[in-house]
Amino acid sequence: MDAVTLLTTTRSVRRKLDLDRPVPKAVLEDCLRIAQQAPAASFLSEAQHWVVVLDPALRKEIAGITREAAEEAWRQYGSLAGERAMISSRHLVGHLDQVPALVLPCLPGPVPTGTAELSAYYGSIYPAIWSFQLALRTHGLASSLCSYHLGGREADVARILGIPDDVAQIGLLAVAYSTQREFSPAARPAVTDILSFDGWAKP
Repeated sequence: MDAVTLLTTTRSVRRKLDLDRPVPKAVLEDCLRIAQQAPAASFLSEAQHWVVVLDPALRKEIAGITREAAEEAWRQYGSLAGERAMISSRHLVGHLDQVPALVLPCLPGPVPTGTAELSAYYGSIYPAIWSFQLALRTHGLASSLCSYHLGGREADVARILGIPDDVAQIGLLAVAYSTQREFSPAARPAVTDILSFDGWAKP
């Protein structure tokens, strides 16, 4: 798969996850090895820690917490999401305990509050998360961020997994082989509609 195809067809997959096929540890390790080459602020380049949850009992506990947090989020913000997005989100949350691998990227806490600090902080992990998702795709796997628990239930998941109090969870990735082999570029705004040079263009 060439780079352009990989970059334009890696989707957030929620309803096409193979819930019956295990994900080998070696594949996850290889994808994380690739992800570690992503850009990061120098003081955070070696600070990441990734927790992979394969144990069914642990996945079930985390899924229950995520489901409760998701229901609360949907009550507050569900009206802002499109119908298709809600259907796929509900499907993933409803089957999260069956997803073969849950992956939690983490960074030392506390999460900063200043804009510049936040930019460096999250900017040092999200490139790696995206690289991890791209690497998964090259192995025939798919993924989707399902981080509802960060809206107030982070400590509950930390307790289950033994994550220290001074470590921040950045997200929760649902990872599985994909039942769909081919993906197409998604509909997006035309570049000319979102781009301006040398200043902010008026609509």
